[in-house]
Amino acid sequence: MDRSRTHWTLGAKLALMGLPFLLLGLLTTALTLWVSWQLDGGAAAVNEAGRMRMQVYRMAWLAGKDERPALAAQLESFDSSLVLLRHGDPERPLVMPWDDSVRLRFEAVQSEWAAYRHRWAAPGPALAAQDEPTTGLVERIDQLVTAIEAHLSRFTSLMHLLQLLTMTVAVIGSAVLVVTGYRYVLEPVTALKQAIGRVREGDFEARVQPASSDEFGALAEGFNDMAEQLHTQYQNLEARVAEKTFELKEKRERLEALYDVSTLVMHTATLEQLAQGFTARVRAVVGADAAALRWTDESNQRFVMLASDGLPTNMLEEEHCIRAGDCHCGVTAGQTAAKVVPIHALDGQSQLLCERAGWATVVAVPIRLKERLIGELDLFFTAERNLAEAERSLLDALTVHLASGMENLRLNALEKEAAVAQERGFIARELHDSIAQSLAFLKIQVQLMRDAMEQGDPGRMAEVLAEIELGVRESHGDVRELLMHFRTRTNTEDIEPALHTTLRKFEHQTGIATRLALHGQGLPLPPDMQIQALHIVQEALSNVRKHARASEVWLDVWRQPVWRFVVRDDGIGFDAGATSAGETHVGLGIMAERAERLHATLEVRSQPGSGTTVSLVLPPVANVSQPPAAPASHPMAMN
Repeated sequence: MDRSRTHWTLGAKLALMGLPFLLLGLLTTALTLWVSWQLDGGAAAVNEAGRMRMQVYRMAWLAGKDERPALAAQLESFDSSLVLLRHGDPERPLVMPWDDSVRLRFEAVQSEWAAYRHRWAAPGPALAAQDEPTTGLVERIDQLVTAIEAHLSRFTSLMHLLQLLTMTVAVIGSAVLVVTGYRYVLEPVTALKQAIGRVREGDFEARVQPASSDEFGALAEGFNDMAEQLHTQYQNLEARVAEKTFELKEKRERLEALYDVSTLVMHTATLEQLAQGFTARVRAVVGADAAALRWTDESNQRFVMLASDGLPTNMLEEEHCIRAGDCHCGVTAGQTAAKVVPIHALDGQSQLLCERAGWATVVAVPIRLKERLIGELDLFFTAERNLAEAERSLLDALTVHLASGMENLRLNALEKEAAVAQERGFIARELHDSIAQSLAFLKIQVQLMRDAMEQGDPGRMAEVLAEIELGVRESHGDVRELLMHFRTRTNTEDIEPALHTTLRKFEHQTGIATRLALHGQGLPLPPDMQIQALHIVQEALSNVRKHARASEVWLDVWRQPVWRFVVRDDGIGFDAGATSAGETHVGLGIMAERAERLHATLEVRSQPGSGTTVSLVLPPVANVSQPPAAPASHPMAMN
C-alpha cells in the first residue's frame, strides 16, 4: 500500500461529499426566506394601499357632511400612509417592491393626491362632494395595487422555484450521502464482519483488504495484524500451554514447600526437630544432593552444625564447627543473598574435603533475623548448578520462616522459664508467709525448751513442749492447706468449679459446714485474675480454720455489675480496728497484697462475738488490659 499518498479520513470524505450540498441548501433556504420576507412586506403594502382607497371614500363622504375637523384628520392619515409606503416599516414588516412600474404608479398617486388634497383644503363657505376627482384618485390607487400585485406574483414564482431547487438539492444530497455511506462505511463494515465470522469459526488466515486510507483502512490493517498474531499464537499454543503448565507446577511446588515449612515451624516443639525437618524439606524442594544447617554465635565467627541431610560421616565430623573465613560455607555478616560457589574453581586445602566428597557446587544461603545473621543453610550439588531468581526468592522465604520459628522456640522457652520462676516465687512466698512463720515460732520454742532443760524446770518444759506440739500441728495444717491450694486450678471460662472444690476440701479438713451462692451473670474473669481471687478466698478460709472457731461459713459471689466475693463466718470474731500484730494480721496482710496486685478492693469487717466478713471487689473485667503482675519472689528467710 502506497504510504506517500494523502490519507483522507472518513470524516473528511463525508464532509467533502456533503459540504457542497449543505452550502447550496443554505443558499436556497436563505433566498427563500428573503423572497418570503419580500412577499410579506408586499402584502402589507397592498393592504395599506387598500386602506388608502377606503380613506378616499371616507373623505368624500365627510366633505358631503361638511365635517371639517374629521376631514382634516383623514387628510393627515392619508399623508402618513403615503410616507409609510414610500419608506416602508421593517417591524411589521412593510416593504414596497419597487420597480419601474410600481414607482411610476406611486408617483401618479402622489400627483393626483396633491391636486385632490388642494381642493379639499381650499377655503369656502361649504364643501361639496367631488365625484370625478375622487374616482380619478381611486383609479390611480387601484393601478398602484395592480402593479404591486404583479411584482409579488413574480416573487411568488421565484419562491416556488427556490423551493423546488431546495427539494432537488435535498434529494440529490441524500442520494450522494447514501451512496458515499455505502461505499465508505457499509462495505468495509460488511467485509470486516465477514472476516470476524471466519476467525470465530477458527479460520485465522482470514484477512480484510484495505480499500481506503481512512479509519476503516486502519481498522482493516489492525484486524489483519491481530489475525496474524492469533495465527502465530495458535500455532505455538501447545508449546505455550506446556510452558505455562510447567511454571504453574513450579509455583505449586514452591507454595507447597512454603506451606510444609510453615506447618513444620508451627507444630515443632524442639530446635532439633525443627532444624532436621527444615533441612530435609529444603533439600527435597531444591533438588540438592545434600544439605547442612549451621548456626552462628553473636560474633558470627563460628558456625556450628545443627542438622544435615545426605552429608558423609567424615564431613560431618570435620565440619561440625567451622570458623568464618576458613571455608566458603561460612557466610560473612555483610552477605545478604545466596552465594553460589563452584568447587572446581577454588584452590586451597579447605576445599579438598568438598572435592573428595564429590561436590561440584555449594550454595550458601544466609539466615537472618531482623537484619542480624544467625546462621547459614548450605546446599551441595554433585553437578554444576546455578540458582534461578525464583529459587533464590523461595530460599529467602524459607529461611525467613525458619528464623521466625527458631525465634518463637526461644521466646516460648523464655516464657516457660519465666512461668517456672513465677511459680517458684509464688511457692516461696506461700512458704514464707505460712510455714516459715510457724518454723520460726518452733525455733524460739526449742530454744526455750533448751533453757528449761538446763534449768531443770519440769513445769516450764511441759509448757514449752505443749507449745511445740501446737506449732507442729499448725505447721502440719499449713502444709496440707498449701497442698490443697497448689492442686486447685481454675477453669478458663468459669471459677465456679474451683470454688466448689475449695469449699469441699475445707469441709473435709475442718468439719465446718459451707454454703456457696452465685448471683447474676457476667463476663468470665481472666485466668490469672481467677487464680489470685481464688487464693484470697482460700486465705480467708484459712483464717477461719485457724482463729474463728466457727460452725458455718458462707461464700457469696456476685458477677455483676462487677465481680465481688464475700466470705462470712459465725465465729468469735476479733477487733478489726486493733493494730497489734498477730497471725490473723499476717493472713490479712497476704490477702491485702494480693488484692493490691489485682487493683481490687479488700474490706474486713469483724467484732468480737459477731463473726467476720471479708469482702473482695474486683475491677471491671473490660478495664483489665493486662493480666495481673506475677507475685515477686522472696528469699526463704525465717523471721
